[in-house]
Amino acid sequence: MAARSKARKRAFQILFEADQRGSAVTAVLADWIRHARTDERQPPVGEYTMQLVEGYAQHADRIDELISTYAVGWTLDRMPAVDRNLLRLGAYELVWEDGVPDAVVIDEAVQLAREFSTDESPSFINGLLGRLKELKPTLRRA
Repeated sequence: MAARSKARKRAFQILFEADQRGSAVTAVLADWIRHARTDERQPPVGEYTMQLVEGYAQHADRIDELISTYAVGWTLDRMPAVDRNLLRLGAYELVWEDGVPDAVVIDEAVQLAREFSTDESPSFINGLLGRLKELKPTLRRA
């Protein structure tokens, strides 16, 4: 698995854990970093993982607003937790990370959905992130 794919997977796991615990993603990220430093069996948290989690945290309200606006027929709290957090991560990377091709962001989110979510989730995530990709130039407002 490529380094950025691993970083996305770990960032997703941090977002998911924070969502389940009702904790701030930055607090969970700090826990992961601390745990990696004290247990040699745990891999270190990479730079790109930290960049994704911290970037999401910085834009969390706007990202949730975008997902809520464009997820036709779904409220954020009714979505499966896996899908909600994959969309959060994908929306952040798609809209605010310019160094990654849009198609890669969407494909990686869809692959994670195949691994961790329902049979319907990959197409749902693909469709919603595809819509955000179309609207990307207008979405960056604070």
